Amino acid sequence: MDSLTQIVLGAAVGEAVLGKKVGNKAMLWGAIAGTIPDLDTLAGNFLDPITAIEIHRGISHSILFSIGMAPLLGWLISKLYYKTKEATWQQWSWLFFWGLVTHPLLDAHTTWGTQLFWPFDLRLAYQNIFVIDPLYTLPFLVCVILAMRLPRTSEKRKRVNTLGLILSSSYLVITLLLKGVTYFKFTTALDNQNINYTKIDTRPAPFNCLLWSANIDAGNHYVLADYSIFDTQAISFIKVPKQHQLLDKVEDKKALSRLITISEGWYAVSKKGEQLYFNDLRFGAYDIYADTLNFAFSYKLVETKNGLTIEEPQRNSEEMKTVLGNLWNRIWGN
Repeated sequence: MDSLTQIVLGAAVGEAVLGKKVGNKAMLWGAIAGTIPDLDTLAGNFLDPITAIEIHRGISHSILFSIGMAPLLGWLISKLYYKTKEATWQQWSWLFFWGLVTHPLLDAHTTWGTQLFWPFDLRLAYQNIFVIDPLYTLPFLVCVILAMRLPRTSEKRKRVNTLGLILSSSYLVITLLLKGVTYFKFTTALDNQNINYTKIDTRPAPFNCLLWSANIDAGNHYVLADYSIFDTQAISFIKVPKQHQLLDKVEDKKALSRLITISEGWYAVSKKGEQLYFNDLRFGAYDIYADTLNFAFSYKLVETKNGLTIEEPQRNSEEMKTVLGNLWNRIWGN
């Protein structure tokens, strides 16, 4: 999830664990704990693009990392507040454990997922919430701010903070239910239109849980579709050729294999002039009904004497305004 959401979740968890004893310091350090796993993005600035993608949401998002870091951070903070002795080293460690571990637990619900069980090669991705979802974050944020303004021993403070945790968790449950409903809608439409397929992958569209997208593997091509819970017309399917054979000419097979692994096999290749683009379909296209499909994660493949490098095409701000406008209109049905 985005940084603000993880800060809010960490603050609420910190308050739930230790707020009554240390007040807003619990929210502060909970919020910090909630942001620590995403520091892996800083390391990515010093690595090649493929490696940076590979390590994101890796070790720092694992249970092992939470278990190892929590006692160390708890000990450091207990030393920082050694004069007040409001909480013990063990209590601070418990706060940091829950602040750290709830971060990847939430990220597991997104499309990218997380390696919660690192070093095992298993990425959890339930794909039931977009990485930025105001309906999840804003009510949660309001509850945390209200709780922060109340005395630490106030029962109302505890209730308000708990309400934020309940609302956010309930929203996740709702999105899981919507994922099930929309999955049924997609598969029913595929059967009704006699479209043969081997796999289907569904996820919410950006910034909401009302509009859902689907990738369908139909053999030598993919089929893309979207569905809003307000739709009144039949689901339309858009055919996208895989064109995997275009990668045969790429010499750096090792780097290419890593990129395919990152995409979990959901990729299509496109060609503009002599330039090849690797499109990661898991994050969808900006507008599947556009004349030219532009994918959210499209990598320009550039072969150099040092091997394969990838570049992300620049996004046009005016084009993105149009995309967001189309998204807003599409949410409310066809």
